[in-house]
Amino acid sequence: MKKILVSLVAVVAIVAAGLWQFQGSAQTAPDVTFTSLSGEKITMRDLRGKVVLVKFWATSCTTCIAQMPGNIARYKQLSPQGFDTIAVAMQYDPPNYVKNYADTRKLPFPVVIDAQGELAKAFGDVKLTPTAFLIDKQGHIIKRYLGNYDETAFLKTVKQALAS
Repeated sequence: MKKILVSLVAVVAIVAAGLWQFQGSAQTAPDVTFTSLSGEKITMRDLRGKVVLVKFWATSCTTCIAQMPGNIARYKQLSPQGFDTIAVAMQYDPPNYVKNYADTRKLPFPVVIDAQGELAKAFGDVKLTPTAFLIDKQGHIIKRYLGNYDETAFLKTVKQALAS
C-alpha cells in the first residue's frame, strides 16, 4: 500500500509540474509600459510582432554583468530579424550607476529603471537577478530564465519564435 501511495504522489507531482510548465508557456506578458533612460515609452503592445527578451538585471549582479556582452551581441545579430531586448534595472539599483553602465557600454537596446518596482511586480514579483522572460510575437511568455542559461538552447528557442 505504501509503494502505491508513493507512486501515486510521484505521478501527481510530475503531472502538476507539467501543467505548471504548460500554463507558464501560454501566459500572456503583462500589459506594461517601459520608459527608457532616454524617455522613450514602449508598451508590450508596441512590441507585438517581435520576439522580445525582457531582462531584469542590476549593476551589482555579477552574473548580469557577465551576461551583458552576450546580450549585446545577440541583439545586434538578431534585431534585424525582429528580435528586441528591454533591460530592466531593478528598483534598488542606483539610477546613476545604471545610466553610467548603459552609456559606457553603449547598450544598443532600451534600458529601463524600475524605480517603483512595478515592472518586477507585473512580471510575477521578480526578486532575483538576472531573471529574463522570452516573449513571442503574439505577446506570450515562451520561457522564463533565472541566472545562467544554455546559450545554444536559448538561441534555438529564439530562432524558432522568429520563424513562426
